[in-house]
Amino acid sequence: MRIVVGRWQASPFGGFTDVMVQQPDEQRVLLAPNDAVAGFVASTYHFDRVEIGPVAATLDSDLLRVRSAGLDLDVGIGAPAPLDRLLRLVPDRVATAPWWLRAVDPVASRLVRGVHTAGTAGNGRREYYGVRRSRRVISVAGRYRDTDLGALRPLSPPVAFGFASAPAAPQIVAVTTTILDTGFSDRRSWAQ
Repeated sequence: MRIVVGRWQASPFGGFTDVMVQQPDEQRVLLAPNDAVAGFVASTYHFDRVEIGPVAATLDSDLLRVRSAGLDLDVGIGAPAPLDRLLRLVPDRVATAPWWLRAVDPVASRLVRGVHTAGTAGNGRREYYGVRRSRRVISVAGRYRDTDLGALRPLSPPVAFGFASAPAAPQIVAVTTTILDTGFSDRRSWAQ
């Protein structure tokens, strides 16, 4: 089971939490809190099924707790990940700028296999991931539906929701996602 949690502090839809699950049978499921979030996220990424219902997350210094109708997840957070010091060298304004993210994408994808900072999203949108901090995930406990999530493992194979995956070593990151809708020339920056 591969899980990506988005705990969005700010977005065009306000703050919210969504969860992308890639099941062992490779079915991709989006857990979204409402129709508006589900519609936008599902038109940007690829899912086989969308489930709408309450999704909540709390984040403390050492624990991310996620709850929904089908998911109970506790994620233990540890020390900074290997590239965290390098990420902190880049000022936030630069680290989240699309021009910078296009320029560093070839380097980022070589440093961390499967990771991209710039790419094409669904419906003609361009998307940029500006990661500013990264910490290790040291433990995971929980259930998805009736299945125990088991022990923490590397993210392998990569997730297949969009143009990029996440690092193989489980991490929690501070990222600003910018989505440019080329049909409307709309820039949406989401702080996660």
